[in-house]
Amino acid sequence: MRKKVILLVFLNFLGILYSQNKYPEDYFTNPLRIPLILSGTFGELRSNHFHAGLDIKTQQVEGLKVYASGEGYVSRINVSLWGYGNAIYITHPNGYTTVYAHLQKFSHKIEKYVKKHQYKKESFTIRLYPKSSELLINKGEVIALSGNSGSSGGPHLHYEIRDVKANILNPMLFGIKIADHKSPTIQSVFTFTKNDTSHVNQSNKNVQLVLKRQYNGDLLANKIYAYGTIGIGINAYDRLDGALNHNGLYDIKMEVNGDKLFQFTLDKFSFNESRYINSYIDYKRYIKLKQRVQKCFVDYDKNNLSLYKTLINKGFFTVKDSLDYNVIITASDFEGNQTKLTIPIKGKKDSIIITKKINKTPYYFKSKEVNKISDSVVSIHFPKNIFYEDFYFDYSYRDGIAKLHNNTMPVHKKFRLSFNISNYSEKAIDQLYIAKKNKYGKLNYVSTHRNESTLYTSNNSLGEFTLATDNKPPTIKPFGFKDGQWLTKFQTLRVKIQDKGSGIKSFRGEIDGKWILMRFNPKKGILTYDFNDKILVGTKHLLKVIVSDNVNNSTTFTITFNKKSKTL
Repeated sequence: MRKKVILLVFLNFLGILYSQNKYPEDYFTNPLRIPLILSGTFGELRSNHFHAGLDIKTQQVEGLKVYASGEGYVSRINVSLWGYGNAIYITHPNGYTTVYAHLQKFSHKIEKYVKKHQYKKESFTIRLYPKSSELLINKGEVIALSGNSGSSGGPHLHYEIRDVKANILNPMLFGIKIADHKSPTIQSVFTFTKNDTSHVNQSNKNVQLVLKRQYNGDLLANKIYAYGTIGIGINAYDRLDGALNHNGLYDIKMEVNGDKLFQFTLDKFSFNESRYINSYIDYKRYIKLKQRVQKCFVDYDKNNLSLYKTLINKGFFTVKDSLDYNVIITASDFEGNQTKLTIPIKGKKDSIIITKKINKTPYYFKSKEVNKISDSVVSIHFPKNIFYEDFYFDYSYRDGIAKLHNNTMPVHKKFRLSFNISNYSEKAIDQLYIAKKNKYGKLNYVSTHRNESTLYTSNNSLGEFTLATDNKPPTIKPFGFKDGQWLTKFQTLRVKIQDKGSGIKSFRGEIDGKWILMRFNPKKGILTYDFNDKILVGTKHLLKVIVSDNVNNSTTFTITFNKKSKTL
C-alpha cells in the first residue's frame, strides 16, 4: 500500500508536467454506464456563474451506479444541504481531479469513512480532506449512487474535471463524447451603442434586429443604418441529440469585413472569474425578461474573464458615414456544428430620434471608488470595484423598507448593509433579522449579525431590505409513525421539520440520550435516521429532536418508540 501511495505522488508530479502540454483524450472513462445525454453543458450560462461541468441525465431516477473515471484517491468529500450536496473529489496521478456531485449515497467504504467523522463531529453536514493513503480508488470502481442532493433541480450527475491549479476544464476536451448533430439556434440579435453620438436606425438605445432564415439554416439580418461605435449581442442556445434542453454554446466568433474582432471559447476558467458572467451578458435584460444576451464586446473595464480568446478594440467597431460593413457572427458547439449570422450595415450619420434616458439621483457612484450611504436608520458601505460602471444610485428609506437601487444592476462582490436597532427593546431585538423582498413580495432571511446597536448583513445583490420579526419556533412532527409504536420492521425513522419565519439554522437528533446521524432533505423538510447506524439496547426508546431557527427560537420534540434489538 505504501509503495502504491509513493507511486501515485511520483506520477502526480509527472502528470503536472504532462498536463501543461495537452489534455489526455483517452485517460478518463465515463462516470455512468448509460448513454450520456446532457441536461447542462460546460460553461452554460447560469445565475451569477458559468456552469462548471457537465450535467448528465440519469433517466429521471436516482440510484444509478457512479464509476470513478480513473485511478486515484479521494481527496475531498462534501456533505452539504445546498450547492453540490453530496460530492466526491478524486485526485488522479496525471494531476487532474474529477468531481461527482448531487449524489444520493456514497459507496460502502466512503460512507463508512464519512459516517465515522460525522459521529465524531456530531454533524450531518461535513467537509473532509482524506489523506492520499486513506481512500484509494481504482479506475471503474463504483464510488456512489446518483441522486438529487444539494441545489439540484432534478435527478442527475454533475461531473467536473479540474487541473492542479483548481481551474475547471471542459470534460469534452478529455474525449468525453456526447452525441450532437444539431447546429446552435440564434434566437435574436441586438445592437448596442457605446456613447451618446452612436446610433442604429436613429436610435441610441439597444435595437433588436429583424432576422431571416436562409435555405442552409444560417441567418441574415435586415440591413441597418448606423453611425459611430457599436457592439453586437446574440441570444442563442444549442441542443444535443436525445434532449430538448436549451444548452450553452461552445464558441462565438465575430468578424467585421473579414477581420476577427471577437472570439469567446468555453474551454477553461476559474471559480474566481465566474461571476463576471454578469458583465458578459446584458444583465438588465436577463433580470427583466430572463433572456441571456451574450455581448460580443466588453463594455466594462473591470472584466477579467479568461474566456475571451480574441478581443480587438474590446469587440467594438466604428461605423463611418457612407461606408459599408459586413458583420458575420458564428455560433458553434463543441462538435463543430455551426450557425452563421450575417448583418449588413450601411454607414449613415443621422439625427437621433430615440435616446437613452438617465434617471439622475442625489447619489452618483463611481465604480473605482468606495461609495457610502447613511441616514438615521440605514448605513451602507460599497467597496471599490463592486460595480462594473459609474451610475446614479437610487436609494430611499420609507415605511421600514430600504430600497437599494434595483436588482437590474449587477454587483460583483459583497457590500455591507446595517440597520440601527437602538430604539428596540432587548427582547424585540432577539427576534429581529434582516430580510430581503423577492419579486413576489415575500421576505427571505439574509445572514444577519449584531454589533451592539446595529444589525448588519453582507450581500451581493441589490433590492429592497427590511427588518423582520420571527417569534414563532420551528415545528417538528413524526412522519409515518406514532408515539409508542413498534418500529421493528422499520429501516428508517423520519420526522418533518419546518420554520415559516427566519428559516431552519440547526438540528440535532438523539436516541436514548446519544447523538444520532439524521440526514436532512431541505427540499422536503424531512430528517431521516437509518436504524443500521447503531445497535439499540432494549426495546423501548426515546427519540429527541431539537431544531433552532436563525434567530435562535428553538423547539424540542420527544417521542417514544419500541424496537427489538438487532445485532449488526
